[in-house]
Amino acid sequence: MRVLIVTTQVPFIRGGAEILAEGLQKAISAAGHEVEIVAIPFKWYPPERILDHMLACRLLDLSECCGQAVDKIIGLKFPAYLIPHPNKVMWLLHQHRTAYDLWHTNYCDLINFPNGPQVREAIINADNKVLKEYKSIYTIAGNVSRRLKRFNQINSIPLYHPPQNSELFYCEDINDYLFFPSRLTTIKRQELVIKALVETKNPVKVLFAGKPDTVSHGEHLKDLAKKLHIAKRVVFLGQISEEEKIRTYAKSIGVIYPPLDEDYGYVTLEAMLASKPVITCMDSGGSLEFVRHEETGLFAEPNSKSLAAAMDQLWENRSWAQALGKAGRDYYHSLNISWSTVVQKLV
Repeated sequence: MRVLIVTTQVPFIRGGAEILAEGLQKAISAAGHEVEIVAIPFKWYPPERILDHMLACRLLDLSECCGQAVDKIIGLKFPAYLIPHPNKVMWLLHQHRTAYDLWHTNYCDLINFPNGPQVREAIINADNKVLKEYKSIYTIAGNVSRRLKRFNQINSIPLYHPPQNSELFYCEDINDYLFFPSRLTTIKRQELVIKALVETKNPVKVLFAGKPDTVSHGEHLKDLAKKLHIAKRVVFLGQISEEEKIRTYAKSIGVIYPPLDEDYGYVTLEAMLASKPVITCMDSGGSLEFVRHEETGLFAEPNSKSLAAAMDQLWENRSWAQALGKAGRDYYHSLNISWSTVVQKLV
């Protein structure tokens, strides 16, 4: 079978979506199929550019290539999933969130433009129409399925997949730090963690790993740590290698991951594979599907005081943190998450 994975990518930005597409490609290829990734460059500002991208996707013909039929396309992200094809299945990462769950929040830029409401309406109308073209609709997590049902009244099936290099994670003797690996961007809420460090009773140290979406945001976080006089307890590792990331997981007391309404969240699963407890927030979305409060990690309210208290708990109770981490690894393996299951459903 000849399969195309259609997705969207902002040039020079690499994150979980790109890792997922590459993992899916590798798994489909291993199953004996021909497969390629078609990544549509995406620019979301000014809002009229979104409409241009939507039209471009609808005009694409991926039914055949060089005289040979494309048997199936798998749609991952907006607006790439608008591409027409007679045989397509969706594995939805997320929709254009500023038109949906992020509308009326501080994380939405679309609402601030005069034509924002009109563009939002066009996005929702296109989704409602095009989603009916799909033979099957899967999502990467229950949280994404809930959004799809809430906003578009469409049922879907969550289909989990393992993180990259899942077989390589391990646990070692701990050092004095919590680990927060993620792209440095406002919705991941590194700023909230930095503010929470001011309120901890212990000299909690956090290692941040990841590239900032913008240079200015990276500098803002560093300046904030200095302003709050906790710069010695905040370490920005930048973009690190996969080997270094796995090693830093292994030596951590635990992992902190408090994003707003995450779709899936590789960080949670990677922490579980490394036998590390996860601190997440009550509004963090996808991570709540895996973390069990005081069994595999801790829930905190999305404020600095509550987050500080959770960090203090792990810092003061190292043996308990290790027990939570081990329970998290056992729970992960009980879920039987595999690429073979994903390929079986999608292809």
